[in-house]
Amino acid sequence: MDHYRGRFAPSPTGPLHFGSLVAAIGSYLEARSRGGAWLVRIDDLDPPRVVPGAAGDILRTLEACGMEWDGTVAYQGARHDAYHCAVHQLRRQGLVYPCACSRCEIADSALPGLGGYVYPGTCRSGVREGKAARALRVRTGGSAIAFDDALQGRIEHDLDRHSGDFVLYRADGVYAYQLAAAVDDAAQGITDVVRGADLLASTPRQIYLQGLLGLPTPRYAHLPVAVNAQGEKLSKQTHAPPIDRRDPLPALNAALAFLGHEPPPEAVGGGTGGLWKWAIENWILERVPREMSLPSPS
Repeated sequence: MDHYRGRFAPSPTGPLHFGSLVAAIGSYLEARSRGGAWLVRIDDLDPPRVVPGAAGDILRTLEACGMEWDGTVAYQGARHDAYHCAVHQLRRQGLVYPCACSRCEIADSALPGLGGYVYPGTCRSGVREGKAARALRVRTGGSAIAFDDALQGRIEHDLDRHSGDFVLYRADGVYAYQLAAAVDDAAQGITDVVRGADLLASTPRQIYLQGLLGLPTPRYAHLPVAVNAQGEKLSKQTHAPPIDRRDPLPALNAALAFLGHEPPPEAVGGGTGGLWKWAIENWILERVPREMSLPSPS
């Protein structure tokens, strides 16, 4: 934990848009301002959601924006062996069990929690006769997770009340984001995770897995999420436009202002090189707004 190592881990579901650029810039500047490393990892865990060519498009956009990463780009879709070993380790501890519940069955019998329904533990004592397993879940066992987020403050999360036993692996061969993020952050020596506040509810589950697997826990900072006029997070589903690689300066300028660091005219006039020099020298995480979401500039 002595040398800062941050990361940006986009999902290749479409081109880089303003919301993703905000997360990229926040993680990039926090790493560079501390003289640390900045890694890029592609979250291509769920093949049906992956858009062919999107990963390359995202990388080319980062390059056009003048954002240089350290080392080689990691792809989570090529890391199944590591996730399999982690699940096997948890199974040896008696912490994993098969679940046959469909989403509809869970919705019918569960209460809403943070980021979805709270699993009621239907299969905790065994799969009912005549049912086939759809997933592997990890037992949460009444665990409470608390951590200090650099922007959002003290976070306290009761896993049983907020999520319940959560999925590690689906029957269609897809490993859960929570597991992959915990395993890969440790494998890459990540000391600090700076990302959007839309992932704040995921962090306690990742910290829980880190503890079970004997992995270090990074420091966390969750940036405000950019939302449209309807209050929806910018995404492919909400038709967020891609960053213009031919002229990325307007988007970079707007993203820095969104993060509380509006560049002066002389920095903007220096091109991407001048803008990054100013931004790295003047970046202070405490100046970033502490809201969970903010309107995207029109």
